[in-house]
Amino acid sequence: MAVLRSRPLRLRSLTRRLLHSSVFPSRPLSFSFVPQPRACFWTKSYPRMGLSRLSAGVPPRNAVGTRAFMSSTLTYDSLKEKPGSQYGSDQIQVLEGLDPVRKRPGMYIGSTGPRGLHHLVYEILDNAVDEAQAGYASKVDVILHEDNSVSITDNGRGIPIDLHPVTKKSSLETVLTVLHAGGKFGGLKSGYNVSGGLHGVGLSVVNALSEALEVTVWRDGKEYFQNYSRGKPSTALTYQVLQADSSSRQGTRIRFWPDKEVFTTTIQFDFNTISGRIRELAFLNPELTITIKKEGDSTVQYNEYCYAGGLLEYVKWLNTDKISLHDILAFRKETDGVTVDVALQWCADSYSDTMLGYANSIRTVDGGTHIDGVKAALTRTINNLGKKSKFMKEKEMSLSGEHVREGLTCIISVKVPNPEFEGQTKTRLGNPEVRKVVEQCLQEYLTEYLELHPDAMDSILSKSLNALKAAMAAKRARELVRTKSILKSSSLPGKLADCSSTNPAESEIFIVEGDSAGGSAKQGRDRRFQAILPLRGKILNIERKDEAAMYKNEEIQNLILALGLGVKGEDFKKESLRYHKIIILTDADVDGAHIRTLLLTFFFRYQKALFEEGCIYVGVPPLYKVERGKQAHYCYDDAELKKVRGSFPANASYHIQRFKGLGEMMPAQLWETTMDPDERVLKKLVVEDAAEASVVFASLMGTRVDSRKELIQNAAKMINLESLDI
Repeated sequence: MAVLRSRPLRLRSLTRRLLHSSVFPSRPLSFSFVPQPRACFWTKSYPRMGLSRLSAGVPPRNAVGTRAFMSSTLTYDSLKEKPGSQYGSDQIQVLEGLDPVRKRPGMYIGSTGPRGLHHLVYEILDNAVDEAQAGYASKVDVILHEDNSVSITDNGRGIPIDLHPVTKKSSLETVLTVLHAGGKFGGLKSGYNVSGGLHGVGLSVVNALSEALEVTVWRDGKEYFQNYSRGKPSTALTYQVLQADSSSRQGTRIRFWPDKEVFTTTIQFDFNTISGRIRELAFLNPELTITIKKEGDSTVQYNEYCYAGGLLEYVKWLNTDKISLHDILAFRKETDGVTVDVALQWCADSYSDTMLGYANSIRTVDGGTHIDGVKAALTRTINNLGKKSKFMKEKEMSLSGEHVREGLTCIISVKVPNPEFEGQTKTRLGNPEVRKVVEQCLQEYLTEYLELHPDAMDSILSKSLNALKAAMAAKRARELVRTKSILKSSSLPGKLADCSSTNPAESEIFIVEGDSAGGSAKQGRDRRFQAILPLRGKILNIERKDEAAMYKNEEIQNLILALGLGVKGEDFKKESLRYHKIIILTDADVDGAHIRTLLLTFFFRYQKALFEEGCIYVGVPPLYKVERGKQAHYCYDDAELKKVRGSFPANASYHIQRFKGLGEMMPAQLWETTMDPDERVLKKLVVEDAAEASVVFASLMGTRVDSRKELIQNAAKMINLESLDI
């Protein structure tokens, strides 16, 4: 039975109690959180959950009673039919062909949500880039079609089409329908010396998870074509001879339509998200040109990416809005078959580091041995040079890696003949020999450069020593945070209205703006699993402050203590959090947007792992209340208001109230529209592109006023002046 707004009050109150252990948003809306391209964050919405169980003995909403919301789950699970006690050969399933991919797609693409959907594009895109890395392709074209299909075309050698000796099928059909079939396994029979593909499953996985797939190959003066559906060929392989003027054309085009039966969200590719990945690949492959085009009803979006400077231009782009201490350092060196490409620069007005690692053009978001090698080389080199130049006067003084890397932007790309990745999504590089090669190459280059450029060395050492002094000045505050992080009622902020549940997985905290909104939220919440933390005004902008200033700020300390974040720089442990849902709830005005951005800046710079673990949410309160007689309708945007007004007769009389602050709402209204898990709208924020997210925060919250002014002026052109709410 679906959750209906018109259900009886008694049933509504009852079910509200029972379902809040599975907190899902209910309305699929789209909101922007910062005035920048949306590629920085994934915005996720979920459908309203249906009613599945009822339980007696439910206490009033604001009373601390028995844990009915947990016991109902246990009761429901206990009623499920248990599997048969017989366990024999009949229960052993054998999945053949591409059935394992369709059965467990998350194992191959990470998820069946937006991230997994875009991973399909990256698999085909990486194949095209592998052709470029091998020296056979110079251009890749990506088109997002209006029918939600994607086509990717390269001018490489083209997939072989002759008969494969093992499968007795064409090589094209083999790589599209057989797992672990490809030309990237290394050795004398491999078609590539270096590649991002390793397992021979990328193209076949895309084929298995596509409702339809078309492949076109240009090779040997002919154009070959074949259709597939859900991993199986639907037509025979056909060809036609090319015209004389195009007989030399080579390459491959893959066009696919993702399967609606597999993906849990709307099939819609984000232009900015894919553009961010393409930009990375263009930086990493200087001689490759990649274009992306999105077809639409009225407008066509188009970008072309080609960076001859490679990683040097990548660092320059990342540090656009920062004040650099020296010129960008960049080098490329090959040792023992491993190619190391590094670019780095320290900035005076940055108090965090940005380190991005790539292996065979694959972004290793969880780091790996190449990142470990960079960190070790930087720490050792800066300490050695500091002591040799007598810049560090105390013999026992030693800079830690965190102090050395403060303000650093560093990109490292390695090309490894036989890389060892973790899983198909390739988030971490594991080759132990890579660390030694990277560490040696970077230490030699950095030592030579800084000895020849003493001004740059002095600036970097001064920056690192200032970071050390700031850390020492903040030591007492850090120890205070460590001491107070022990979950005692006396150590928590006074304004925190905590929940009665001690299980972080079922607890959530609303960070609200001011005492007025805090009062309404405290009265309207369900105190069993919802906590409220009111903020006093706007928190400190930590993009412009060092660690010492951050720890001395009372509001920042309250956030750290209330959430159980621990100390910046230490390994993040989700089990140490006091709440696994951190919900930012601010007013729908300019000040509310600013406070939300300040909070996002704090979470991103202080503990980025919160986004990776899916702990950060934004609550969306309604903008309008429309009253007609005894009926009340809540609208979350102008489009919904227009729809509600259009449903009324022409001569209808009604009243519209515009909510500008959460404090204007009665506690019951705030619960029903914004806090009730059955009815509310939540936006889950996940960092999809860490590099672009860092650029956004630096632009919006950094010290460079001129770049922010230019950003505002450019964005102002897109605003409809008639829709301004002044």
